[in-house]
Parts: sequence; C-alpha cells; structure tokens
Amino acid sequence: MFLYTKNFNEQKAKAMEGLRKALAENKVDEDIIPLLEKLNALENYFTTSSCSGRISVMEMPDFGDKVNSVWLGKWHREVNVEEVLDAIERHEKGQLWFLVRSPILHVGARTLEDAVRLLNLAIGLGFKYSNIKSVSHRKLLVEIRSTERMDVPLGAEGELWVDEAYIERIVAIANSQVRRFKGKLKKLEEEIERLKG
Repeated sequence: MFLYTKNFNEQKAKAMEGLRKALAENKVDEDIIPLLEKLNALENYFTTSSCSGRISVMEMPDFGDKVNSVWLGKWHREVNVEEVLDAIERHEKGQLWFLVRSPILHVGARTLEDAVRLLNLAIGLGFKYSNIKSVSHRKLLVEIRSTERMDVPLGAEGELWVDEAYIERIVAIANSQVRRFKGKLKKLEEEIERLKG
C-alpha cells in the first residue's frame, strides 16, 4: 500500500503561514532561512520547525528540567570565551551547564517515498541521527538531526567547578562542532534540490 499524507496541501499552507509569522517576528535562525526557503519550495515537503544549532550556558534546577531552566547565554554561531564567562557570571542557583546542540529540522512529506528520499539525503550528508518521526496517513514527519552535542556541568548554586583554562578548551571544542554542523547545513542547502520531482 502506498502511504501518503491526507490533507498535505492544507498542512503545508498552515505551516507556511506559521513560518511567515515567525520570520516577521525574527523567531527563525537567520542562517537557516535559505535552506528553509529551498525545502518549502519543493512540492512534496514543508518545514514545521527548525534550529540551526547552538551553544548555550544554562541554569537549571535539575538536569533535563527545561521548563524551569534559564538561558544565561545562547548563540547560534561560534562564541568567544568572554561571552561565555559573562553568561557564567549571571549564575546564581541550581546547576550550571555548558551545552552544544546540533541543528534540527522537522519536515512534513507528502508520501512515505518522499520521506525516505529526504531521510537518505540527510544521512548521506552527515545528519546521522535523522529519522522518520511519524508515519501515518495523518502525518509523515522527518527529523533531520546531526551528532554534535556537548553537556558539560560547570558548577552549582553559584559555585564554579572549573577554571578559565578549562572553559577556553570547551569553547574551542564547541566552536569546532559549530563549524562542522554549519558546514553540513550548507551542504544540505546545496543538495536539497535533488529532491525535485
């Protein structure tokens, strides 16, 4: 049986309306916009959410508690040590974490064949954690995700556990990861038109 998404065109129109609003409110990472435009120009795909990857410093009551966490610094680009130290200085309570997250895109597909084609392209370009997130007549959703990630505890309750030399080292590693995943995003942007027709 050939699996396809019911009401695909309606879903795409609604997603495009949401994207237009997010763009107008500057809620879309600037460097991923050309990729989103190319993906959404394809007849059989539309994006539902995206992040171009980030480095962050976060204060959280307990690791994984996103709801009660506070961003002390968040960057969708390479950072310098001073920016990270400034963010760390704002730490008062809870756990202090330095985090790197790779890009993530959620893409609706018209048919299962379309979803598999996108998934294979993404994996081939280095987005190794990509998968088909949802498979039903209601929704076919591909998650495009890479492998770069860091979860580094830096301190707790206002106390810093590491010195500046250590922070310099992890910032260098994080920036290297950012360069790597931004390169993958650029390749995906260049190759995405292979999915036409």
